Amino acid sequence: MSADTRLSDVDEPTFSGLAERHRRELHVHCYRMLGSFEDAEDTVQETFLRAWRRRETFEGRSTFRAWLYRIATNACLDLLARSRPEPATGGEVLWLQPYPDRLLDELPAGDADEPETVAVTRETIELAYLIAVQHLAPRPRAVLILRDVLGWPAKDVAELLGDSVNSVNSALQRARAGMREHLPAERQDWTGGEEDAGTRELVRRFTEASVATDIAGIAALLRDDVRCSMPPTPGLFVGRDAVVSDWAESGFTDLEHLRAVPTSVNRQPAVAFYHRREPDGAYLPLTIDVLRITGGAITEIVTFHGDQFPRLGLPARLPADEITE
Repeated sequence: MSADTRLSDVDEPTFSGLAERHRRELHVHCYRMLGSFEDAEDTVQETFLRAWRRRETFEGRSTFRAWLYRIATNACLDLLARSRPEPATGGEVLWLQPYPDRLLDELPAGDADEPETVAVTRETIELAYLIAVQHLAPRPRAVLILRDVLGWPAKDVAELLGDSVNSVNSALQRARAGMREHLPAERQDWTGGEEDAGTRELVRRFTEASVATDIAGIAALLRDDVRCSMPPTPGLFVGRDAVVSDWAESGFTDLEHLRAVPTSVNRQPAVAFYHRREPDGAYLPLTIDVLRITGGAITEIVTFHGDQFPRLGLPARLPADEITE
C-alpha cells in the first residue's frame, strides 16, 4: 500500500482483501511467538479486528505489512500476559502444536532463492526452535523473532515495544544466549528441506518397527541422547534407556493392528499412526510422531495426539483393508 493511501477511506471488504494477503505469514509469526497453532489463529483474527478498528492510525510511515506485524506482535504479547505470563521450563512445551507443511507452502517466496534465507526460514519453524524460543520471556522472544527471523532494524523494534535501541540490543543478546542453552549443539547438522535417501530409509525403518511394535528395532535407530515428549501430556524423556523404558511401561508393545501414513510437519519428517478400532472396523487416528534426524540417527521424537490429524490434512480414518506403505 502506498504511503498516501488513507485506510480510513477504505471500506471493510477492501480492507479485508488487503489484510488477507498477509494472513499466512502473520499466522506463522504468531505461531513462532506462541507455539500454538490454535492460539496463532485466534491472534491473527484479533490482529485483523484491531487493524480495522484502528485503521486511521496507519500513517504510511511504514508499509501496510509492517503495520500489521506490529499489531500482531502486540496482540501476541497481550495474549501471553493474560494466559502464559511465565515462559516454558524444563525443556518441554505443553501447549506446543504442529504446523502442517502444506500450509507453510503458502508463505510468500520473498528471497527464497537465497540459501541463507531458506535456511533461516526452515530452521526457525522446526520444533526444536519452537521449543527453545518458548523458554524465553515474552518481550525478549519478540525481539529475537523480529530481529533475527524477520530482520527488522533495532530502531523499528524499539519503536514497536516502546523501548530504547540499547534495551532492544541488550534483550537480543540475552535472548540469543537463552536460545543457545536450549537449542541442540549440532543444529547445523539437522536434516531439513528435501529429505535425502538416508533420511527416507531411516524413516521407513522407524515406521516399520513402530507398526510392528518392535521396541528393540526402534531403539536401534535412536541416538544415545534422544529426547521424547508428547504435548500436552507432561513428561520429557532424555536418553535411549529412559525412552525405551517409558514405551514399555506405557503399554506400547500391547498395541496391535497399526497402520502408518508418512507426512511432514514443521519442515520435518513425520509419521501418522492409525489404530484399528472395533466395532468400527476401521483404522482411526492414534498419534503422529515428528522426527528430528541428525547424523543418521533419530535425535528427537515429538508425539502429538490424534486430535491434530484434521488440521494436518490427514485422513479421518483408513478402511480396514487399506495398507499404507
